[in-house]
Amino acid sequence: MGLGNPGEKYARNRHNIGFMAADEIVRRHSFSPYRAKFQGEIAEGKIGTHRVLVLKPQTFMNESGRSVKEVVTFYKIAPEDILVLHDELDLAPGKLRVKRGGGHAGHNGLRSLHAHVGDVYTRVRLGIGHPGSKEQVTGHVLNDFAKADQDWMTPQLDAVADNIELIFAEQDSEFMSRVAQAVKPPRSSNTTAKTEKGES
Repeated sequence: MGLGNPGEKYARNRHNIGFMAADEIVRRHSFSPYRAKFQGEIAEGKIGTHRVLVLKPQTFMNESGRSVKEVVTFYKIAPEDILVLHDELDLAPGKLRVKRGGGHAGHNGLRSLHAHVGDVYTRVRLGIGHPGSKEQVTGHVLNDFAKADQDWMTPQLDAVADNIELIFAEQDSEFMSRVAQAVKPPRSSNTTAKTEKGES
């Protein structure tokens, strides 16, 4: 599933890179069209031998868990089988990490997921950089990506979609390596990555 905010106003926000990644997976693997269900948009398809549901909650970021809970309950999905694609302030733009379980690190979408389905799900953390101060975070995540960001974002999202089956096979390091090879580091950025120290 991808995390983001619904509606055209937010479609190109940094906060919505999870939705963008979900859309690319649906497109590249020829999933069914999205349909409105479970307080979200859901598409169905196969990646390799795996039957996959892609969900984009339409509840706004901080209530994402409500939509996920409905899907998990209806399809009897184990929380450890949930894969979440989301924006990550503490990684530089173009960087990506896979994390299995753990804390939400203050991310409101993950905080909601923790409340509704627990914390054992897997995350693909898509770096958007940190603006430098806590006061600037809201404006940063709710602003659109710059045109120059497409230089790293397009190959990154392509590589995520092409290699996502590696996550299902628990080949996280290989997945991260392949995505990194596909992405050129951004030429310049006004944002920096904070240290990951202390995250749980």
